[in-house]
Amino acid sequence: MPGWRAPTPGQARVAIVESTVLGLASVLTFWLASDVFTQVYVDSRDSDLLGGMWAALSTIFVSRATFRDSLSAGLSRLSATLISFVICLVYLVFLPFHLWAFGLLIGLSALVGLLLGRRGDATTAAITTAVVLVVAAISPAAPWQQPILRLADTVIGAVVGVATAWLSLRLIHSHLR
Repeated sequence: MPGWRAPTPGQARVAIVESTVLGLASVLTFWLASDVFTQVYVDSRDSDLLGGMWAALSTIFVSRATFRDSLSAGLSRLSATLISFVICLVYLVFLPFHLWAFGLLIGLSALVGLLLGRRGDATTAAITTAVVLVVAAISPAAPWQQPILRLADTVIGAVVGVATAWLSLRLIHSHLR
């Protein structure tokens, strides 16, 4: 592969530690969102598992090379989720999932992100809206709860991701260098 160089032993050690920390942080986040915090509300096990996955994805999304980048990614993730939260909650309080609403609300989520000058968040808001609406269709008993639950999952994942980045940079990287 042109341009590829084998990592040095030091680079390989850092990559192994960072990957392990990300894996452990994802396990922690999944467990918190799918088992611990689900004691606060009653929902289906399928929704709990999806919430765990969604929280873990937020942790992964937030995991960056520096604390500043992780914090910025966390704020971006929360911003995009808030856009989707408002749009989906307003819709799902009054109406059930519908294919045309799916397309309309995804487009609206992207539009709001773009109009707010948050181009990077527009895509994430659209993805979040797609997930929230599909889960609302799968769990039609109280679809309006899905935006609230996915917002909570995102907060859990972003907080764990940023905290992990901070701890990793303070504790682990100082020993590896």
